[in-house]
Amino acid sequence: MTPLGSAGLQVVLAAEPQLPEDVGKSGPLGLFLILVLLAASALLVRSMSGHLKKLPRSFDEDDGPSVVVPDTPAELVDPPRQPGQDVLDSLRRAPRAIEGPRPEGRSGDDGRTDPPAR
Repeated sequence: MTPLGSAGLQVVLAAEPQLPEDVGKSGPLGLFLILVLLAASALLVRSMSGHLKKLPRSFDEDDGPSVVVPDTPAELVDPPRQPGQDVLDSLRRAPRAIEGPRPEGRSGDDGRTDPPAR
């Protein structure tokens, strides 16, 4: 190689672009951005945990407990009363409260549909 060629190579190697010293380092803006993202994540976790506490444990339809424990010993012997049973019992005690259909064409009936006077 010629002396001029080796000198030209040294000039090219010395002329490499050098990066400034602050390239690749985070600045105050990066720290601020990280802090904002952490605060937003904390608020999101707090909000979601509040919403999850409001949900039921299971979405399965529950028809009631599979084992019913009676409140009194009498409920062990007698079957449980159905809803509206008290109303039906009071209507059965009052005989005139519920009347069945009247048969048509009774003998001695002159076509009247009202009950006979007492």
